[in-house]
Amino acid sequence: MQVTETLNEGLKRAYTITVSAGELEAKVNEKLTEAQPEIEMKGFRKGKVPMPLLKKQFGQRLLGEAMQETIDGAMAEHFEQCGDRPAMQPEVKMTNDDWKEGDDVIVDMSYERLPDVPDADFSSIELDRMVVSAADAEVTEALESLAATAKNFEDKDGAAEMGDQVVFDFLGKVDGEAFDGGAAEDYPLELGSNSFIPGFEEGLVGVKAGDEKDVEVTFPEDYQAENLAGKAAVFTCTVKGVKASVAAEINDEMAKGFGADDLDALKGQIRERLEAEYKGASRQIMKRKLLDELDTLVKFDLPPSMVDAEAGQIAHQLWHEENPEVEGHDHPEIETTDEHKTLAERRVRLGLLLAELGQKNDITVSDAEMTQAIMNQARQYPGQERQFFEFVQQNAQVQQQMRAPMFEDKVVDYIFELAKVSDKEVSKDELQTAIEALEEE
Repeated sequence: MQVTETLNEGLKRAYTITVSAGELEAKVNEKLTEAQPEIEMKGFRKGKVPMPLLKKQFGQRLLGEAMQETIDGAMAEHFEQCGDRPAMQPEVKMTNDDWKEGDDVIVDMSYERLPDVPDADFSSIELDRMVVSAADAEVTEALESLAATAKNFEDKDGAAEMGDQVVFDFLGKVDGEAFDGGAAEDYPLELGSNSFIPGFEEGLVGVKAGDEKDVEVTFPEDYQAENLAGKAAVFTCTVKGVKASVAAEINDEMAKGFGADDLDALKGQIRERLEAEYKGASRQIMKRKLLDELDTLVKFDLPPSMVDAEAGQIAHQLWHEENPEVEGHDHPEIETTDEHKTLAERRVRLGLLLAELGQKNDITVSDAEMTQAIMNQARQYPGQERQFFEFVQQNAQVQQQMRAPMFEDKVVDYIFELAKVSDKEVSKDELQTAIEALEEE
């Protein structure tokens, strides 16, 4: 086998790989020898089929396998010896299209190698970390919001309004016939909760205790019960009571309802949660500043194929954001602009830099960290946590989508340790302004 370099320009590389006919034949014979003891054929005992007969029976199929394995082996050996890491899948093309058995195999291989990422002095980077303390007024506001969610309902005089609770009996009919699930007694319905089909809750606005009222509605066309979908219905309602919502009193009893020992403990939990949110927002701002610094601090050649692919993805994503009504990919070809390419160059440069730093410094995402991350996401699907966990465990692509940002954050934290970071006390409004500015970029 012979490997000859045909192009060495920037990050572009090209080689011609020649596999002699003799090498292919030897590989085929090797495969036949390995398989011979297990082959049975009519007229011969197991393992005693003559080699010429085996070659006639299986040679053509094994020749293709041998050709592929030999070329793959030559490529693997080449990358191991030269140390190149291809930016994208190498392009491999057989040049002698009129090849026939007995000829040498000649293959052209081309690729772009990943660049050498230069070392950088991260101690020269200066960053401000915005620090926000939760004010008493913010804790009080959060408490009042919790109290609103823990509201009670008390009997009221007068007509029902949106936000009130109506307790009533009802019987629903379609075409004069009652249907399954269309009746209940002493049902408590909060008007405005949108827990009934559209129009029903609005139909109870103005009722009083003791009233009887027919509420006419139409089931949605996409209603889950096919026999009711799109049908007009009449619900005969007997109102037993109307209640107004009353926010829970902010005291130790309310705090216990949220799992705290007392009101002071609940305030402490709220303060910790608010400051954790502020800390997360502050880190987001500091990370963006760091990436901006890295983008100018570290420069190296970028593989054009990676930049083009990233620019295409950016253009495609932005086009769909501007055309949300188009869900599939049946749309005109989307052309990339200089703006897309500039953003792509930044992403590719930073991605390669962070990957190189992670590799050089043995930064990895452990199995335990991945398991914890999967469990955290699984909690978003109550009742289906196990199915989600198993789905991720069996899907390598989803795992990589989760692992990549975790790896990036660990490398960013590593650089934070090397950079000069100064804490800066700011207000919540200043932090919010900084976050809004970030989102507008």
